[in-house]
Amino acid sequence: MTDRVLQQPDRLADTTGALLAEVRSNGPLVQCITNIVVANFTANTLLALGAAPAMVDITGEAGLFAGVADGVLINLGTPSAEQREAMREAAAGANQAGTPWVLDPVAIGALPVRTDLAVDLIRFHPTAVRGNASEILALAGASSGGRGVDATDSTYTAATAAITFAREHDNVIAVSGPEDLITDGKAMVRVANGDALLTRMTGGGCALGSVIAAVLAVRGQISTLDATASAHVIYGIAAERAARGAAGPGSFAVRFLDALASLSPEEAVEAARVRAEHASTPEPNGAGA
Repeated sequence: MTDRVLQQPDRLADTTGALLAEVRSNGPLVQCITNIVVANFTANTLLALGAAPAMVDITGEAGLFAGVADGVLINLGTPSAEQREAMREAAAGANQAGTPWVLDPVAIGALPVRTDLAVDLIRFHPTAVRGNASEILALAGASSGGRGVDATDSTYTAATAAITFAREHDNVIAVSGPEDLITDGKAMVRVANGDALLTRMTGGGCALGSVIAAVLAVRGQISTLDATASAHVIYGIAAERAARGAAGPGSFAVRFLDALASLSPEEAVEAARVRAEHASTPEPNGAGA
């Protein structure tokens, strides 16, 4: 049965504010093994959030660092041979140390090397997996693979696969889209915060994985589901604020960092558009409560 807390949007909004305050107070150290296209924006996103980025992504160091980091992001965007081995080291190190880690299976299904790598990394039990609908379907073995980093399937098409995968692997799956769906296999949280300009700038999806890792790092007794959903709310609100007055994707990217840096816990609570329900295949309804 869905947790009673999750049935109350105001309670999840309060959790979002509390977790944002925790990130700002604690400055979690987040190791990012990410792609070369988005590394700079990802690091700046973490700094704007109040976390500390560490782009430690070489063999011999990645696994060791994952054991001392507060959170880890592994993003498969540009997986060189050395980086693939570093990813395995980091995933193993995080799993052994109990460090929360996030897998972003960029463009899997469409490309074989990264698809095999994603399947291999699952054995190290990611705390959360974030991807678009096509990537989540591919990871669950339920679909072909989209068009590079772009989704060709709808968020709702991937919902059943996400629920099943989360139940089988005891983790949280987040499906990004116009309305984000986040599930632990028992409950489904819908987050309606966000803006379409996120899809028109490099790193708009990838940097979200780092925010999830940072929030998971400070979650304490808060559930992984609630923390992952809260990360989406924080990110989405920053995007909404940045879009106001942005001339296009270029100015939006800069305004996004400023909006994230200036977002207060109280503002996050007020602006959250989120609700939860039993984990069954949802119907699109336009927005959360």
